[in-house]
Amino acid sequence: MFQIKNFFQRKILRLEGSKNVLKMNFILHKLFGEKDMGKIGLNFSNKPDRNKVVQDTINRKNYKSYLEIGCFDNVLFDYINCEKKVGVDPYSGGTIRKTSDDFFLKNKETFDCIFIDGLHVYQQVKKDIVNSLKSLNQNGVIFIHDCLPNNVFDQAVPRPKLDWNGNVWKAIVEFRTLDHVDTYTCYADMGIGIILKRKNKKKLNLDIKDFSKLKFYDYLKNFKEYMNIVEYHELENLF
Repeated sequence: MFQIKNFFQRKILRLEGSKNVLKMNFILHKLFGEKDMGKIGLNFSNKPDRNKVVQDTINRKNYKSYLEIGCFDNVLFDYINCEKKVGVDPYSGGTIRKTSDDFFLKNKETFDCIFIDGLHVYQQVKKDIVNSLKSLNQNGVIFIHDCLPNNVFDQAVPRPKLDWNGNVWKAIVEFRTLDHVDTYTCYADMGIGIILKRKNKKKLNLDIKDFSKLKFYDYLKNFKEYMNIVEYHELENLF
């Protein structure tokens, strides 16, 4: 039964990522979505990639356990050198073939370093962060990929283009408003969110009840403040 379900899930995933579907979504966003306000100007070409950011952190902090949510083709997962590695993906890669929700439902293990790169939509990213915090060791770190979209289409949902961040950024903004976690975004590899389980050192004060309703316009005007951006070289003094 699981194999049949997995087969159809793969088919749906391929369909959602097909050129025709992406093109149709792009047109719909053009017609009915937020106005195209141009590019912010973020340039990641001379920034470190996720492999370096994560592995350097593991080495520097002497972390012993690593969890990756959303492994896909294992580009990061195979690169990581850590005493214990667990990778969760419903379709491919990693070591466990489950959704992140199903994994966290029964998980009893804790980890020093967690990398979230699953479904790139606000609601799911928020759930993955909440669940990861429960599975994070006290001095550990959560990384979240694709936090810095460069234009309105990079973050539009449903997905309108192949190179796509999703609206992960909205979850980062929400966690920046909480007291019990300290949240940053590293200017590297499409934006790597950083969440530490400690008192918020730079709390973002926003009177927002539903962060899913944030618009790209809000991000465009305030992304440096919203995302609490730091450079890679600052991480050593950050945690």
